[in-house]
Amino acid sequence: MITVIDGRVAGPESALPLLARYGHFTAMQVRDRRTRGLDLHLARLTAANRELFGLDLDTALVIDSIRTALGDDLTDASVRVYVQAADADDRPHVFVTARPPIAVATTPRSVRPVGYQRFLPHIKHLGGFPQAYYGSLLHAEGYDEGLLTGPGGLISEGLITNLGCFDGTAVIWPDAPMLHGITMQLMERALEPAGIPQERRPVRVADLPAYEAVFLTNSHGVVMVGRLEEAALKLDEAFAARLLALYEDVAWDAI
Repeated sequence: MITVIDGRVAGPESALPLLARYGHFTAMQVRDRRTRGLDLHLARLTAANRELFGLDLDTALVIDSIRTALGDDLTDASVRVYVQAADADDRPHVFVTARPPIAVATTPRSVRPVGYQRFLPHIKHLGGFPQAYYGSLLHAEGYDEGLLTGPGGLISEGLITNLGCFDGTAVIWPDAPMLHGITMQLMERALEPAGIPQERRPVRVADLPAYEAVFLTNSHGVVMVGRLEEAALKLDEAFAARLLALYEDVAWDAI
């Protein structure tokens, strides 16, 4: 097989990531060659590998690949680990990319509902074209993120985030099929010892204005939501400060 990229013949190894269309990945922010929730990233990759390929994952290879991607010079980066193959029956390969780091937004975000649900939402799988398409569309309209919704405006997750709400007493996570994001899991770990109750409950778009605060989590961090389409949302400043402080206190794991 011959593959040409931008007019040049590509070697088999350089072409493989482009041809690999079946697989899964995880994304993390690295600072000082550390990341938050490394155990959760490895658990995510291992579980997805078993489900998609029926194979255990060599996590030592994953760690070594991340270290190789960082090299001797990079200490801060946005890192992605892909495990992918050309087809489901092929042997998967581990690919790692390291790009410039991304800082979490510091101002409340604006969101708009999108009538779409991810296939196999519990897996962070390849094939994010719909999310990229809607993300580009919403950014052009002036929104920061989309909320994936089903019948009746039931919210599952964001395009690239998880959604959390605060009702004045407890944090409410949507009770719907979703990707159990790494930062969401880290916040679940942090909320309980901090004495903040949490629960899963159906969350609809129409419910959001009633909450005292709404926030998003992803590999960039935790950020509050200030606007739903054209409507301003409530923002409990004391809760927001406590939530963000809990995230800042999450330990960084050496890679």
